[in-house]
Amino acid sequence: MTGAVSRGRPGGGLSRRTCLAASVGAAGVWLAPGVAHAGGQLEEPMADSVRTALSSAIANSAPPVPTFATTEAHLSYLRWLGAMSERLQSRKPDFNTRIEFLQTVWYETRRAGLDTSLMMGLIQVESAFRKFAVSNVGARGYTQVMPFWTRVIGDGDPGKLFHMQTNLRFGCVILRHYLDRERGDLFMALGRYNGSRGRDPYPNAVFGAQRRWVFTG
Repeated sequence: MTGAVSRGRPGGGLSRRTCLAASVGAAGVWLAPGVAHAGGQLEEPMADSVRTALSSAIANSAPPVPTFATTEAHLSYLRWLGAMSERLQSRKPDFNTRIEFLQTVWYETRRAGLDTSLMMGLIQVESAFRKFAVSNVGARGYTQVMPFWTRVIGDGDPGKLFHMQTNLRFGCVILRHYLDRERGDLFMALGRYNGSRGRDPYPNAVFGAQRRWVFTG
């Protein structure tokens, strides 16, 4: 996992029931199939240099095609893809849609220097893997990105947040930005992502959901 964090992390005594309750309480994604109830990122003042760096990170449209230095690395990726496909099947029954989604998550998390299982947990909590999820505060898509981000670092078109790769890229770049701001403190970075910085339920919900997506093969 990227960053150092000690509060409410998996293995720190948080029960599965508590994680489940926190996930439902923080996002409500299992209770209302049509609407996501996740919190939203807060628009904050940003230095021009940071805005430029984030805009560049979003604009670089390299395709999510994995490359591998060794055969073993490629085989490890294929094992991960197979395992995650089985776990995600109930939420994304169509095989091609599921594989494309997983390949893109894998690519975008590595591009941003994030743990893939963490982002899968975040997506589960934020949108329950629903591409067109919209929260009661207007956050959109898989990673529940607030529309103001398209104005701040994108091209100003919030409709693009319903495009799979665009949404996943925004989510990963934003979380990376918050992690850098919090100097590697993942607990606080997740709080910023949800607009609940310093409070336990949302980070604990993501850490709980992350356990389902950890790959040890």
